[in-house]
Amino acid sequence: MVLQYELADLRERILAFLIDQASLFFGLGILMTFLSQIFSGTGLEVVTYLLLGVYIIYSPVCEALNRGQTIGKTAMRIQVIRTTSGQATVSDYAARWVFRLVDIYLSFGGIASILIASSAKSQRIGDIVANTTVIKLTPKMNLDLKDILQIHSRGSYTPQYAQAKQLVEDDVLLIKSALDRYRKYNNPAHLEALNMLAEKIAGILHLNAADMDQQQFLETVLKDYVMLTR
Repeated sequence: MVLQYELADLRERILAFLIDQASLFFGLGILMTFLSQIFSGTGLEVVTYLLLGVYIIYSPVCEALNRGQTIGKTAMRIQVIRTTSGQATVSDYAARWVFRLVDIYLSFGGIASILIASSAKSQRIGDIVANTTVIKLTPKMNLDLKDILQIHSRGSYTPQYAQAKQLVEDDVLLIKSALDRYRKYNNPAHLEALNMLAEKIAGILHLNAADMDQQQFLETVLKDYVMLTR
C-alpha cells in the first residue's frame, strides 16, 4: 500500500526525467556517430529510425526490466509501484507510457507537474490510468522503536485503548512515521495516508474509528502503546 512508503516529490521526478533524457541523448548520440561511419543512404535512415524507436520505448522497457526504475529513477532512488499491491506489471508501465505524450511532451510537462503536485497520491494522468505512483526508496524519516518509546507522556495519563498493546513494532513505527509526515507536509496525499492508516489500525484493534478525528485517534493509540509497553 502507498501509505507504507514516502511519495516521490515533483523535484525528484523532474530530475529523474532529465537524467534519463541526458543519458539517452548521450548514449544514442555516440551510437549514431559510430553507426554513421558504417552506414549511409537508406541504411543510415533505417538506423536513425531504429534509434528513434529505442528512445520512444526506453521508459516502459527499462521500468519493466528493472522493477519500476529507469536510469534516472535509479539515480534518484525512486520507483514506480502500484497503489494497491506493490510491484507494477508490464501493462501498468505501458499504460503510464502511453499518456506521456499528453502528460509531458505536448504540455511541456505542465499537466504532469500540476497533477503530481496537487493529487492525493502524486499521480499524473498515466499513473491514474495505470493505478500507479512513484515512491522514494530511501525515506527521509527513518524511525527505530526507541524513537517511539522516548515519547514523553503525562504522568497522570490514562490509556484509552488497552488493545494498543496488541500492536507489533512495524504498526507502531508506521503510525509515528505517518503522523510526522503529515505534520511536516500537511498535504492531501499525507492526509489520505493518515486516514487509510487509521482505518487499518482501528481494524486491527477491533475499534470503530469512523466518528473520530483520525489524527487524534492515531496519536492516542501511539501514547497508549507507549504507556502500556514501557
